[in-house]
Amino acid sequence: MDVRNYALVTAAYWGFTLSDGALRMLVLLYFHELGYTPVSLAFLFLLYEFCGILTNLFGGWIGSRIGLRITLFAGLATQIVALAMLSFVQPTWAAGLSVAYVMTSQALSGIAKDLTKMSSKSAVKLLVKGGSAAENETALFKWVAILTGSKNALKGLGFLLGGVMLSGLGFVMSLWAMAGVLAVILLLALFMLDADMGRSKAKTKFTQLFAKSREINVLSIARFFLFSSRDVWFVVGLPIFLASQLEWGFSGVGAFLAAWVIGYGFVQAFAPRMIRRDGGVATKARAAQLWGFALVLVSAAMALAIQTDFYPTTSILIGLALFGIVFAVNSSVHSYLILAYTDSDQVALNVGFYYMANACGRLLGTLLSGVTYLYAGLPGCMWTSTALVVAAVVSTLWLPTKEQDGLDERDTTAGDLAVEPAGA
Repeated sequence: MDVRNYALVTAAYWGFTLSDGALRMLVLLYFHELGYTPVSLAFLFLLYEFCGILTNLFGGWIGSRIGLRITLFAGLATQIVALAMLSFVQPTWAAGLSVAYVMTSQALSGIAKDLTKMSSKSAVKLLVKGGSAAENETALFKWVAILTGSKNALKGLGFLLGGVMLSGLGFVMSLWAMAGVLAVILLLALFMLDADMGRSKAKTKFTQLFAKSREINVLSIARFFLFSSRDVWFVVGLPIFLASQLEWGFSGVGAFLAAWVIGYGFVQAFAPRMIRRDGGVATKARAAQLWGFALVLVSAAMALAIQTDFYPTTSILIGLALFGIVFAVNSSVHSYLILAYTDSDQVALNVGFYYMANACGRLLGTLLSGVTYLYAGLPGCMWTSTALVVAAVVSTLWLPTKEQDGLDERDTTAGDLAVEPAGA
């Protein structure tokens, strides 16, 4: 394991993730306070998710040609610009102008997020090396889980930070404070990361963007439905329900969402200990199916409890805790499988394609979150989530689950190949 570069990539990703979580909470709570409807709030994030789709699709191709170091730096720099741009928005602007301006700044932030995520997660594939095939496979699952889990824990902390900063510093000063911290991180990373990280030896053709194996296509479809099932209640429905129906304050909403995402992140980091360790890729594919079915049961039970008004606050708190645990294991297994199914020389392309599907799911979930909450409330969001989880589980049934499929003998490391990837 190349510990130095892994630590540098992870540190940059952590800094970005804190700002991303805080920004989401700042925008959501600030514009809700200004009187924006749930649908308008959802629209603020649509370009964020849409640009994530394009960034993941083309970012993997770009990263394979110029290296992951450049795409990582571009992500950090773009986020700084987005934060600075958003600080100039004025409450006195017309609603249409404000929405358009904020959507544009969020589009830049979406590009930044997925450039950074693609670069960081892909780099893990290349940095895990030096052991036998079996040892490297185990190490890959471990380090992917740690990166993904720590990222989500810090994003949760970012939610809390956003709520606290909005109450303490105000909207504009919070944005400038985050931009300053990211600028320091960017300067440090510029001088310390290896220059050629992630650059492919052979020039990647544009047509290779869509030339994927069956396993990668199936996993990408499952990822699409999995993340839309989360965001359909998480992006707009739940925070607005807590603020308007339960009358929680900014800090309270931020703290709850932070606790949920932090807990979710810790579960992701420890997911390898919750999955059967012996066996190879096929074993993990079966785990994706089993844990997906468990998520269906949790989501349906929670939707039913909220629909029937069965101790709503308690049902939300306990239900979301269970949902977060099971969802985290699903996400961690998926993140491992995409790297395990990927040949080292195509890792940037394949990971970018996979996270394009992830961004598509988030886009659908974001739009449905505002619309469904407006017309059917939080119960409607949860029933929609259940239907999307079912679709995700059905998709995983097409993953190969037999050892003789040949996937377990595939070299899942980048030990002796001079390529790297870009990367929940």
